[in-house]
Amino acid sequence: MSQPKPQELHVTGKRDQGVDPKSLLDSAMDLVNGDLEEVNGTIRERLQSDIVLINTLSTYILNSGGKKLRPLILLLASRCCGYSGKEHILLAAVIEFIHTATLLHDDVVDVSATRRGQATANQIWGNEASILVGDFLYSRSFEMMVEMRNMNVLSVLAGTTNAIAEGEVLQLLNAHSTEITEDQYKDTIQRKTAKLFESAARLGGVIAKANDEQCRQLACYGKHLGTAFQLIDDILDYNAKNEEIGKDVGDDLAEGTPTLPLIYALEHGTRIQKQLIRKAIKEGDRTKITDVLEIVQTTGALQYTSDCAQDQARRAARSLAVLPDNEFRDALIRLADFSVIRNH
Repeated sequence: MSQPKPQELHVTGKRDQGVDPKSLLDSAMDLVNGDLEEVNGTIRERLQSDIVLINTLSTYILNSGGKKLRPLILLLASRCCGYSGKEHILLAAVIEFIHTATLLHDDVVDVSATRRGQATANQIWGNEASILVGDFLYSRSFEMMVEMRNMNVLSVLAGTTNAIAEGEVLQLLNAHSTEITEDQYKDTIQRKTAKLFESAARLGGVIAKANDEQCRQLACYGKHLGTAFQLIDDILDYNAKNEEIGKDVGDDLAEGTPTLPLIYALEHGTRIQKQLIRKAIKEGDRTKITDVLEIVQTTGALQYTSDCAQDQARRAARSLAVLPDNEFRDALIRLADFSVIRNH
């Protein structure tokens, strides 16, 4: 069955219509399977260091079951725009290194004990080692960027790492805060999470020498897709099973992170409900997860967050209308659907 054109796309975000999220992701990966194998080979090669701990820790986190969604987006975007060289392999590895570095730093800041169903690196080797190996991955990624001798690439990725750091600081400043607005929260996740999606998509167009409008719309695609992805993560923190998301349900609450479901419930709940949520956020109290879950459900907060995610996914798909109509564009569309129907 042929895939719908971007302007005709209807992203439902509903699991009851028989759409298998894994099949959407797998079909996209199958298109660039050879490229992904080369990316994995490049990652293994560029991880090498004569410092044993760096090899051990970085290999552990990179092999911990991530979907490599950001490199996949870059590969599909470049192929969609007709790229036939090899720079997309190196650049996809760079994107994954940056992402992995942020995970190592995030887990230290959030005092996380599990990720993707296994112990975090900081839980095994300590905070100091995790931070320093994260720094190594950042510096190694910039070494690889320089090899490309492309100022546009360097400019995009330098701005990306800066925005991610700003997003991390904003999240830290807003921890345990009950005053953050929806707009402030979305600004934080667009920097912290969506920016790397945005840059991965844009860079696919940059190295393929796509025109300015196509590169701009690819960036819009990535930004909206990354935002949808994070909003679904917000939902999964309250209604997924531990084995599905690979972490403890209620981690965001335990970290005092006011995500969109909590922000919405604070605006629309009863006085007693608002008091309970404020107390849980300020104290990072996971023991209140059952009460909080009932509140985010009865106030419609989870449905509202789902609606926002679906809107972002539709915007992502519509952004692709300016790209060549081919199987790679179809795969990018399927990733928009995947972002809102996944269960982990």
